[in-house]
Amino acid sequence: MLLSTSARYCHKLSSVLLRHLHSSRNMSSSSLLISNPKYSFLKNDLGLEEVNPGVYDGQWKGSGQVITSICPANGLPIASVTQGTVSDYNAAVSAASKAWEEWVDIPAPKRGEIVRQIGDALRLKLEPLGKLVALEMGKILPEGIGEVQEYVDICDYATGLSRMLEGKLIPSERPGHVLMEAWNPLGVVGIISAFNFPVAVFGWNNAIAMVCGNTMVWKGAPTTSLCSVATTKIVASVLEKNNLPGAICSLVCGGADIGSAMADDKRVPLVSFTGSTQVGGKVGVAVQSRFGKSLLELGGNNAIIVAADADLDMVVRAAVFACAGTAGQRCTTTRRLILHEQVHDEVVTRLVKAYEQLVPRTGDPLETGTLLGPMHSTVGIDNYKATLEEVKKLGGKIAFGGKVMQRAGNYVEPTIVTGLPTNSPVVLRETFAPIVYALKVKDVDEAIKANNNVEQGLSSSIFTQNIGHIFQWLGPKGSDCGIVNVNIPTNGAEIGGAFGGEKATGGGRESGSDSWKQYMRRSTITINYTKELPLAQGIKFE
Repeated sequence: MLLSTSARYCHKLSSVLLRHLHSSRNMSSSSLLISNPKYSFLKNDLGLEEVNPGVYDGQWKGSGQVITSICPANGLPIASVTQGTVSDYNAAVSAASKAWEEWVDIPAPKRGEIVRQIGDALRLKLEPLGKLVALEMGKILPEGIGEVQEYVDICDYATGLSRMLEGKLIPSERPGHVLMEAWNPLGVVGIISAFNFPVAVFGWNNAIAMVCGNTMVWKGAPTTSLCSVATTKIVASVLEKNNLPGAICSLVCGGADIGSAMADDKRVPLVSFTGSTQVGGKVGVAVQSRFGKSLLELGGNNAIIVAADADLDMVVRAAVFACAGTAGQRCTTTRRLILHEQVHDEVVTRLVKAYEQLVPRTGDPLETGTLLGPMHSTVGIDNYKATLEEVKKLGGKIAFGGKVMQRAGNYVEPTIVTGLPTNSPVVLRETFAPIVYALKVKDVDEAIKANNNVEQGLSSSIFTQNIGHIFQWLGPKGSDCGIVNVNIPTNGAEIGGAFGGEKATGGGRESGSDSWKQYMRRSTITINYTKELPLAQGIKFE
């Protein structure tokens, strides 16, 4: 039985980390990219060192293994981070719990002012932190800077939110009574983020959770620990400047042992997890078993439906970035193009030509003009190759790409697959790589069924000029995803809306709209301001 993409990824990631651990013990500081003048921003602007403590709870420390971050663009070591242990984690949660006692007493608008200052501090580091994202994760520089900008934007949003956290006044059926609804903070929030958005996902959680009155402990992906450390340094500088406990925003870099400890920890009432469906399912079960709350942002087998009347110029422009951008490593990447049979061949032909123009712009993510960067790790390359072998066995045809590039770094060709049915096993499974399946359908009804016939339900889109198709798509028999777009791609969500998905995507919501409610607990309050004691529903107990 074939392992799922998520299972293969999780199984192999540990071996990658072991290689990073081994390499960190066998290299001199001169061999690190941080010592290269080209990357002087790492030290000068972000305050990183050759070996960095990976735990912060008001003090920087770390007593675990030393892991070296590897640049996916060239395979060279950047710098190292001393990971945290479970003991370090327990100390961080204790410190965050103590810090909560002070933080929660600060009025929400004053907490919003601190978050505003965090946004300003990030603005000052926008380019160097964006460069680090590009260097360590592998996404191109405009995306790296855009990711930090997203954190800045959510700080602005949260600052306004801090003056608008609201309850309700509800009519009571009993004379002389007031029925109200109020929201209060949870306490310590656990945040587990993934490698593909090593800054922004923390930012979504951090800014909203802070104005809601929570403190937090963050565990980023081990392979992007430098991003975690650099981001925390920026946040900590604001807290320290305001004489607030640094443990309000604690960090524990580490592996699965830290994540497991967090999921099992009754001191952490909410765990926000971003990652694979397989691991997220385990986190959700562990948190629920102790009656905690989980906010799950998991995988997405996202589709763009192209109706017969669609503007194909718009479709192709949208699909190039949606399918190949970030080397296919966004949770909102388009993995299926569900094409009306009348336009299928033309869309594929146009997309192949667009990819032919894209591939020559493969290169170093930090270089101007690069549009296609590397996969984050060799694990991603292994999954890419295994998936395409399965495609061939199932009778699929590779219309473009399909090869690992023969160059330094983790580069693969963006790939277009045709000739498979919408219910092919490989199509129904998310592969975290730049592979898109061009699928042929007879009409929009069949396309919507195909869109919904996958495990996850994150993002979806339809390109059409037909108003009836649009409202069909938006209605109860339309897309079953959390994000439902029209005439725009599946990726690139704005911070003002709630971000998240249904089914095996986890059901969690982050960022805008009323996502703040996930970071708080609801109280229904009845106040009697009379001397009478009437019961609800007119019950008499006399």
